[in-house]
Amino acid sequence: MNTKIYKHVLALAGDLMLCVQHKDQKGFDSCYLELKGVCEQNEGTDKDHPVQWETLADFTDDYSLAIAIYDKALQKAAAINNKDYLSSIGFSLASMKVETGDTEGAIAILSKAKTDSNKIVDKELKAEIHDLLVQLEGCQA
Repeated sequence: MNTKIYKHVLALAGDLMLCVQHKDQKGFDSCYLELKGVCEQNEGTDKDHPVQWETLADFTDDYSLAIAIYDKALQKAAAINNKDYLSSIGFSLASMKVETGDTEGAIAILSKAKTDSNKIVDKELKAEIHDLLVQLEGCQA
């Protein structure tokens, strides 16, 4: 990922978190629109990257819109075959699907994320994926 864009996305994420902490909706909306603009401006270019879309989805309150953005991020991660992003985005997407009552969809995504996570070093994320998958599969039994 382009370092300048990464730093910009990281700074916007920090600003968004501050706005949430300070209950600054106007500031949040402004930062969110700026992040959305970064994503849209880079879409389809060599600067397009799953991390910007994952970050946008992380700060999207509308569940159906967040799911659509996570789906886009997941496709971009698959295009570059990055197992870290595939695992992280897959976990976030599955968690959002759980929130919307789509347990079956969450299990399908988590199963893929679990396979992808076999190639990452983040043991905590691996455990979270595994634990949520086991929990959801237990609910289906």
